Amino acid sequence: MSQKLVVRMRRLIRARHYSPRTEQAYVAWVRRYVVFYGGRHPARMGGVEVGQYLTSLATEGRVSAATQNQASSALLFLYREVLGRELRVPGGVLRAKVTRSLPVVLTLEEVQAVCRQLHGTYRLVALVLYGSGLRLLECLELRVKDVDLARREIRVRRGKGGRDRVTVLPEMVGAKLRTHLNRVRVRFERDVATGGGAVVMPEALERKYPRASREWAWQYVFPATRVYRDSATGELRRHHLHETAVQRAVRAAVIGSGIPKRATCHTFRHSFATHLLESGYDIRTVQELLGHRDVRTTMIYTHVLNRGGLGVRSPADSLVGL
Repeated sequence: MSQKLVVRMRRLIRARHYSPRTEQAYVAWVRRYVVFYGGRHPARMGGVEVGQYLTSLATEGRVSAATQNQASSALLFLYREVLGRELRVPGGVLRAKVTRSLPVVLTLEEVQAVCRQLHGTYRLVALVLYGSGLRLLECLELRVKDVDLARREIRVRRGKGGRDRVTVLPEMVGAKLRTHLNRVRVRFERDVATGGGAVVMPEALERKYPRASREWAWQYVFPATRVYRDSATGELRRHHLHETAVQRAVRAAVIGSGIPKRATCHTFRHSFATHLLESGYDIRTVQELLGHRDVRTTMIYTHVLNRGGLGVRSPADSLVGL
């Protein structure tokens, strides 16, 4: 695949303010598409080849409908935006089967059991995920200015879909977070004293506020343990904690707790929503806290409440003496 094509695609994706994850996924799908056809340039192919590739993903790759849709979106972007061609995919593309699975939810006791297996920053991250209903990257990308300890709230900037929202910060988590931030500030001041202390600024803010990257307010709440030297500017910078490190720690904690559920970092968010509904909060409130665009997305949690499969009492509960 031409390096010039990749550079041009990345530039156009960033110009439209797509997330870094979307950029990474789109470029990866275009690479796979090119490899599938033996290295042929995409400009020499079109709708027929795209249709055959998408069908192959469903039949041979056995990917999910969401994965196939992502591949389709990436190739559509490539042809429309990068190559300037209208993509006409012929009919007959075999679509992957759409499946809808209920989310895995932990009980309050299970959340406590998993958190007891975690230590230090990893435990605090898990408590924020569960206590505020954040996605993992939303949590790790938090800046100091986004956490209001006095008002006990967290402001999520440019969450999924590019939307901002405000969610709750539990009092017990706020106290732990205050202690954590005091330690982070000591390390930040040490970085500044040794010529570091800079962080990556969102979008064009680095040009607009060139000194802001070394301000305390813009520092990550959960910074990485190591600094790195930016290849473009030569600055010593500190990124946020990497998501894979947290994922590994949570997976080990779930196994260590003995809970027979396939729980992940995202399970804390599912549990947050379900437990709020169980406590009697209305679904619109939960929708706002989670940042869902459509309330129908939030309604999936009504199917996993601890009141039986359909919210009814089973007649078996009336049996006695057995």
